[in-house]
Amino acid sequence: MSIIVCPLSRAPVIARERKPSHVVSLLDPGSAFPTLDGYDDRHLRLPIHDIEQEIEGQDALCDKRMRAILDFVGQWGRDEPILIHCYAGISRSTATAYITACAHNPNADEEEIALALRAASPTASPNRRFIALADAELGRGGRMSRAIDKIGRGPPWYEVGEAAPFSIAAKFGA
Repeated sequence: MSIIVCPLSRAPVIARERKPSHVVSLLDPGSAFPTLDGYDDRHLRLPIHDIEQEIEGQDALCDKRMRAILDFVGQWGRDEPILIHCYAGISRSTATAYITACAHNPNADEEEIALALRAASPTASPNRRFIALADAELGRGGRMSRAIDKIGRGPPWYEVGEAAPFSIAAKFGA
């Protein structure tokens, strides 16, 4: 199965068409989350700003919220796709897709997964804070962060607007 990533504008249509078993929505606090019929307890709605450093008045990802992400994606059985979206499909969602792949493939090479992410999306710029927190929580010893640093950032968001939907495999390694 696959991990599907898209911007908010495409999430309802992709959910209807691809019928994922789980959905992760990562939007700024105060934003309206999409209503996706039939998902209730299979839809994680996480109000979080897309920032990599703490900024006064903004909601940065913390250990507790990273644990919520890992617990939720850990429930995904990989028999159907999982859909992960943020506002533009560039930073929070690509980080969470990478984290999901790493969590489900504990023995896979982090760089292999990062390269698959880059091949699938030239615009992906995974949020480094998300990656660092997941790296620590999953006990990856900095390998996740180094792999994401190696693939580099995509073009600036203001040049892209929003990313094209894409997917990566759910299974990596042997």
